[in-house]
Amino acid sequence: MSTRLVAVEPRWRERSTLRRAVVPVVGGIGFFALLGLTTWGIAAFMSRNPERVEERLAATTFEVGGIEFVADQIDQGGPILFQGLVGDDAERSVVLNHTGDDPERGWSVRYAFPADRDDSCPVRQVEGTASFTDCAGRTLGYDDLARPERVRPLISDVVVLDLRGAADDLTDQVGTTSPPATSESP
Repeated sequence: MSTRLVAVEPRWRERSTLRRAVVPVVGGIGFFALLGLTTWGIAAFMSRNPERVEERLAATTFEVGGIEFVADQIDQGGPILFQGLVGDDAERSVVLNHTGDDPERGWSVRYAFPADRDDSCPVRQVEGTASFTDCAGRTLGYDDLARPERVRPLISDVVVLDLRGAADDLTDQVGTTSPPATSESP
């Protein structure tokens, strides 16, 4: 008895070697083109309302913590410096302070640079105090720091820093010492 091997031919097989080489490449290019169009479509959908793009892509508020806890922390160690909290490149830092005995009142925010300089002169906090040292080596108090016009604390059961207008502050001229109404809570 002899065994005979029979080759099984596929039903469809491209006979041209050129087509066998080109079809997978064209298919791969088509796949990546479809993937790119999908990514572009998602980005276009997200940017439909340019006024809200920043809100969707980056946090517009920063929750610090419970009002009593944060007020106690500030009472024990001085104002809290939050590094790199504001701006697309996180180039601005803010300082949160609380004064008084009532945790629901007396909250304020400052930028972490002197009021008489711009943001290229950041301050460092003297640990455990309400004193700061600027780029020129001067010792400053909390009230000597720049007041933001559009960054403010929101107080309820928690302390939240409202950063929605902070991007506008970046384009405004800094160094003014006039107190804005929005940087301090009642």
